[in-house]
Amino acid sequence: MIVEQVWTGNAYRNFNYLVACPETGDALAIDPLEYQKCLAAAKKHGWTITQILNTHEHGDHTGGNKGMVKATGASIIAHANAKDRIPNVTRGVGAGDVIKVGETVDLECLDTPGHTMSHICLLSKTDQPALFSGDTLFNAGAGNCHNGGHPGELYDTFENQLEKLPDDTLIYPGHDYLINNLQFTLDREPDNETARQMLTDYGNQDPADALVMTLTQEREVNTFFRLDSLSVIARLQEQFPEIGDNPDARSVFLKLRELRNTW
Repeated sequence: MIVEQVWTGNAYRNFNYLVACPETGDALAIDPLEYQKCLAAAKKHGWTITQILNTHEHGDHTGGNKGMVKATGASIIAHANAKDRIPNVTRGVGAGDVIKVGETVDLECLDTPGHTMSHICLLSKTDQPALFSGDTLFNAGAGNCHNGGHPGELYDTFENQLEKLPDDTLIYPGHDYLINNLQFTLDREPDNETARQMLTDYGNQDPADALVMTLTQEREVNTFFRLDSLSVIARLQEQFPEIGDNPDARSVFLKLRELRNTW
């Protein structure tokens, strides 16, 4: 499996992705908003884009579909429940379905509600797994739930799916929000020295050459994985004394998501 991360350079800070089979050159385009940049990347490598996967129905992830289909004839894949909100979907998928790319690439669909209720993440079946996480999981952060989502469902996705993935899973998110998210981590957990060092090391990184983090790193710096941190809990208690001395993980997650909405 070959992964090309395409930096859009737009105001939304989107990442688009190409996932290619090294034997056949067939490629899957994930959320190809800037389809012309994706086409240029495919041409550079000699790949043929045959499929499009939209992680969810928001326009900054589906807006390139029409141009990509016109240029390549690629089929469109999305969550089965998003078919009515994404034009011309040819395959609706759900949990456990597999998307094949060429002869060698298998990507398992994870049904990951929260950011929206029709969100798909893709997990590669490779020696080192990779997660194409859309707007569910960002580097050092979690998706918002403003436009058709639900924070309780997002917590369940983190707790019951993302937490169970292997430590060495590579994370390929839908946007570059690393710096803001690290700053939020330090606001919530001022003694997180790993986050502080990462902010120093990558504060001026070029998103076109972005750091690809592992789930191990996420667990060290992503507040939404650090629900039992005494520092995180203590800071929350200052603003939400009603959570008590021993809040459950769900309550911590929901309060963190509430704070991040306006931070």
